[in-house]
Amino acid sequence: MKLTCSQDALNSNLQCVSRAVAARPTHPVLANVLLTADEGTGKVSLTGFDLSLGIQTTFTAAVEQSGAITLPSRLLADIVSRLSADSPLSLQAPGPDASGDEEGSSLPFQLTARTGAYTVRGMPAEDFPELPMAQSPVAIPLPSQSLRDGLARTLFATSSDEAKQILTGVHLVVSPASLEFAATDGHRLAVLTQPSGNSALPDAHHSATAPDASGTGQQDESFAVTIPARSLRELEQLLAARKTDETIDLYHDQGQVVFLRTDQVVTSRTLDGAYPKYNQLVPETFSRSFTVDRLLMITALERVAVLADQQNSVVKLSVAVPSRQLRICAEVQDVGRGDESVPLSDGEGSDIDVAFNVRYLLDGLKVVPTPEVTFQMNNPANPVVLRPHGGDVKFTYLVMPVQISS
Repeated sequence: MKLTCSQDALNSNLQCVSRAVAARPTHPVLANVLLTADEGTGKVSLTGFDLSLGIQTTFTAAVEQSGAITLPSRLLADIVSRLSADSPLSLQAPGPDASGDEEGSSLPFQLTARTGAYTVRGMPAEDFPELPMAQSPVAIPLPSQSLRDGLARTLFATSSDEAKQILTGVHLVVSPASLEFAATDGHRLAVLTQPSGNSALPDAHHSATAPDASGTGQQDESFAVTIPARSLRELEQLLAARKTDETIDLYHDQGQVVFLRTDQVVTSRTLDGAYPKYNQLVPETFSRSFTVDRLLMITALERVAVLADQQNSVVKLSVAVPSRQLRICAEVQDVGRGDESVPLSDGEGSDIDVAFNVRYLLDGLKVVPTPEVTFQMNNPANPVVLRPHGGDVKFTYLVMPVQISS
């Protein structure tokens, strides 16, 4: 292998794929990234894979000789990141017939910049596990903006408790007419439903298989998968780094999903098990509701949270519908008390006092896509639902109140 590329291209792509490299690898090669160069296309690809999450990126370089090698991810990234951004880099590795050291386990790799040269010991590309790709020949096109919105409004609500593994992912339901993202940790639920925005979806879905209640597959025009939050956070970062209107192709197969765009691939295992029937958690009717300016409420909650965080992160909301006032209070014994008032723009039903974990409440408010938010509730012990006031975004955020003594 022999090629020349820019420091910027190599550095940015290394930083990207390194996020899929195992922190505690079960095999030495899993601490490496796979570097492959193709003289015919003038392309270089980098791959990181921890046997669950895989990221592959491709960039253009001057490739003189094709080849492949795996290299220590952290060491290589640390070296390249410290080189001058305007320095071209020359990369060279032994040809396919070269043998490694006496144990046959390492190969020399040379990186040359304007300021100096480095030699890193790599491992044969054949030792690197093949990146799994879904076997389905059907690509389901998803608008990148829809993916960005869906992940931004649901990822935060996933659970970090590995004992509830199915809740550590986002549940994605794809149908010809819509995309639905859902996440819950057992204390709150975030659901975003939006149009698919792509006329190709109906045809693509005729060959998709959807899980039924028994967990087996049945032929349908829609399908659902639960994808680990960690994998989706990496996808979200890739989408945020290059905000374009391009379409992301989704491939899904048993136990595997692949998100593909022109020069980037994210592949992930899916989570096994039946996802909770979250739509049944949302009450059908409400006896009370009020509408409030979202930013005013966020800033008031953040001020009161300074006190709430001293102990149990609980704030109490006192809703006075006739006077159109919302009072936010946090009281911590032997520490202090904070009170804020926010005007209501609308309200129905009788007055109510209800308490929440302030962080759960703030998380939901920050992703509501409208200037005003409507709270819907029945009593202090039942779920409370936040929805955008006005607009056409179908977003639901359900949060469970905290029970406190009167």
